[in-house]
Amino acid sequence: MALNSNDRAIAQFTMLGHGLVHWYELSIPIFLVVWRDSFDVSIAFIGLIIALGYAPFGLGALPAGILADRFGPKRLILICFAGMSLSFLVLALATSIYLIGAALVFWGIMASVYHPAGMSLISTGADRQGTVFAYHGIAGNIGITLGPFVAATLLIFLQWQLVAVLLALPGIAAFFYGLRADFDTTAAVDREIESETNTPITLPAFLSNSKTLLSSAFLIVFVFVTFEGLFYRGILTFLPDILQGLPVMEGIDLRAGLQGIEPGDYIFVGLLVVGMAGQYVGGKLTERIAVERGMAGIFLALAVLALAFVPVSELGLTPLLVLCALLGFFLFAIQPFYQVAVAQYTPPETRGLSYGYTYLGEFGFGAASIAIGGFVIGAYGLFAFFTVLAGFALAGTSLAVLLVFGSRRFSFIQSYEEAAD
Repeated sequence: MALNSNDRAIAQFTMLGHGLVHWYELSIPIFLVVWRDSFDVSIAFIGLIIALGYAPFGLGALPAGILADRFGPKRLILICFAGMSLSFLVLALATSIYLIGAALVFWGIMASVYHPAGMSLISTGADRQGTVFAYHGIAGNIGITLGPFVAATLLIFLQWQLVAVLLALPGIAAFFYGLRADFDTTAAVDREIESETNTPITLPAFLSNSKTLLSSAFLIVFVFVTFEGLFYRGILTFLPDILQGLPVMEGIDLRAGLQGIEPGDYIFVGLLVVGMAGQYVGGKLTERIAVERGMAGIFLALAVLALAFVPVSELGLTPLLVLCALLGFFLFAIQPFYQVAVAQYTPPETRGLSYGYTYLGEFGFGAASIAIGGFVIGAYGLFAFFTVLAGFALAGTSLAVLLVFGSRRFSFIQSYEEAAD
């Protein structure tokens, strides 16, 4: 069944946005070595500067969700496009590492707008949410893959300032495209969402809506997404370095002219490419099976794959490649399920706030696994690290199973309609 014209227009607009956010997000670390040399600072200091840029990306999701409910998701996404592009233009003009830091903080603030606004738009405007979420996720993976690849390639031939300008151009083009994009933002809900244009932003309204959400079954979805974020950020942060350090990689002989290329990097990129298939299949499955069952099953599979990583890596290159492919597939297949779950467990008028909390958990609280993972790997080794990741996955599986049994069987879980009364 093909998408209708409104779903197709929303899919195109949000796919562009999702790809761009991750295009910029993953291109930033590529500049790390160049900035360190240009401004003569330590790796620890430049790492802190980049971390300051990523922090608002997760922490800004909650206020961004509130703004999406008030002003409408399309308007917020256009501001996101313009802001991300402007931040990279400012980067090109930076004459000190402190201006670099300021530009990255500005990027993080602007980028934090996208996920709550984009998810809100799909959940209230698209009739076939699962399919649109699938295409949306695939676009994000394309951005994750192309951003660092394009940045690294351009830096071979051009000064980093010019590269920053060139990377800003797609965002500028997206802004002007978005001005002309036409779609109904509330086509999938029964009534217009009054809060988009009429309800002022007030602290009592925020507290009341938050209390309603967090007194309902959405609380379980939120905690589930936080565990998914801990798994996701942990695995994607450390896996490239882990792959390069595996003994099996030492036996790979590259042909002349390819020395200096790390095979582990290509395995990691392959994992992200397989993730596109996971996004698509996961999105399609949300229209066929209960999202709670899908969340439970996929997270259980991720727990098994995490525990199997170290012993499988000792069996040789082919078993490792198969495991990484499965890991990439399930890591991204789970995302359409929880995105649809948020829409199912929240009222449409607070959808922006709901996704704000969702991505606060995913990118904000989930970032804690960077500190946790670094400590565990350094103190206890790889198997302990993957065991911790498996623990995150099993905790999330338990929460999804709780949702499978249904809110009415547990006195401390309510539907959002009951919580609002």
